[in-house]
Amino acid sequence: MTTVNPAPPKAPLALPDQTLVARTVEAHLAPGLILRGMTPLAGDASNRRYYRVALAGGPPHSLILMQLAEPEAFKQSEEAVSGATHQIAELPFLNVMSHLAKAGVPVPTLYCYDQAAGLLYLEDFGDVTLAEAVSVADAPGLESRYKQAIDVLVQMQIKGTTPADPGCLAFHRSFDAPLLLWEFDHFLEYGIVARQGKPMCADDWMPIRREFEQIADLLAGQPRVFVHRDYHSRNLMVDGARLGVIDFQDALMGPSTYDLASLLRDAYIQLDESLIDVLVNYYLDRLAEQRFVWANRAAFRRLFDLTSIQRNLKAAGRFVYIDRVKGNPKFLADIPRVLGYVKHNLQKYPELETLRTHLTPYVPELQ
Repeated sequence: MTTVNPAPPKAPLALPDQTLVARTVEAHLAPGLILRGMTPLAGDASNRRYYRVALAGGPPHSLILMQLAEPEAFKQSEEAVSGATHQIAELPFLNVMSHLAKAGVPVPTLYCYDQAAGLLYLEDFGDVTLAEAVSVADAPGLESRYKQAIDVLVQMQIKGTTPADPGCLAFHRSFDAPLLLWEFDHFLEYGIVARQGKPMCADDWMPIRREFEQIADLLAGQPRVFVHRDYHSRNLMVDGARLGVIDFQDALMGPSTYDLASLLRDAYIQLDESLIDVLVNYYLDRLAEQRFVWANRAAFRRLFDLTSIQRNLKAAGRFVYIDRVKGNPKFLADIPRVLGYVKHNLQKYPELETLRTHLTPYVPELQ
């Protein structure tokens, strides 16, 4: 397995040259477009920066400017990956975006890529995330939005997986057992050891690790589909009736339950358990309509819950990592929510009692 960790935080990027941006807009977008201004946008956990560029004379009336940390940056995933020996000449973001666009997935249109300046000019999906939209929605509206997100997910998994595209980077890396176990270990390293400031007892670490290995082997043995890897409510943009997908550059092949767990066991929006039941069944119904039938829905639900444990533990460790290594503490407040999901699922399955017993003393949220 090839593991790539992001570098420590660098000095803030300088504001892109507005004269350069204005010239690029005039030369590569619709004739007559004029730059009116640039507004910095709140970034994610990466080293990229984003700006909304207001335009006159459009459409488009605005676009999103993505500024890479370095002009030649983004050539490798910011996440650990397995099997990524395949070399591509283009940015993973552009490579995966092209594949998803061909599959009919609503991703941003690329207007222009200024490679020398490290600037990507992208379609503006607006600034309303699914998380923000459902936070003010009534119960029917929330359910409708999540069913729309599942519709997009099914489209991505089916049309994005078959036929295989050897030109897409995602088909050359996968959620195999070593990568799934690396994510578990990431939680042990940061979610426990770094968080509590002392090592684990070997009498606990060893049985925990054995349980993690069993879950990783089970998930790695499932049929693989196209996996976004970060399919959650802050990476889905509500653009009128459309739901746009962003932040897909770390895509790879893996179990179908991974993105579903990311969406329904979200670090930022907690759904009622009854609604999760409805949405899991809706997902299976949508698959069945495409002739992908899970005959044993109880078995699928168990896989979904085990995937949720893996995904949520990884997220908790990642949030501590982002604080300790990248100097960004804003995700720490979301740790209790994701660990609450883990507690629920550990209590749900008697066969996970060994894992729960040895893990709980180190994680207050599981008690």
